[in-house]
Amino acid sequence: MRLFAAVLPPAARAAELGAVVDALHALPGAGALRWTSRPGWHLTLAFMGEVDDAVLPDLRARLARAARRTPPFALRLHGGGHFGHRALWTGVAGDLDVLRLLAERADAAARRAGIPMEEHRRYQAHLTLARVRGEDVPLAPFLDALAGFEGTRWEAGELALVRSNLPAGGARGERPRYETLEAWPLEGRGDGAGGATG
Repeated sequence: MRLFAAVLPPAARAAELGAVVDALHALPGAGALRWTSRPGWHLTLAFMGEVDDAVLPDLRARLARAARRTPPFALRLHGGGHFGHRALWTGVAGDLDVLRLLAERADAAARRAGIPMEEHRRYQAHLTLARVRGEDVPLAPFLDALAGFEGTRWEAGELALVRSNLPAGGARGERPRYETLEAWPLEGRGDGAGGATG
């Protein structure tokens, strides 16, 4: 199964973002973007790809340990950005040091469970809104519309293990479906100590 670790924004914060994204859909070129599914909006911490069922018990135990050692932390969605001409996203502000620490711990948990992970890169927190479908769509109008977005702060209190179910039919516009397999409360004391061991 195809898995990743994530922080999921609460429904009220996703609704705030949804109101902004509704306005983006009215901009020229919006139809050439493949918009992500709102029920699946998430902040990826560690993408694991295809994971063998036999690894799951160890992975779950290690992610639970990572969550126990990490304190809850404040986040808010804001602004926008892009990765080249491939993806449009909204950014994240708040306790980013703790978010990065949780991402490192999730990555380490996967590696120690025997999952071959991509080469380690500095974590950049973002929530993907749309991907470009091969056409050269000017993203500047979308970035301008996102520039003033300031979401309401919330407390991230869970680490989620999410399964990505890729579309089977191949129909245009079909999107992956995301299913939370398990979520663990963040229970650390708030000192952020202890490194990235999983």
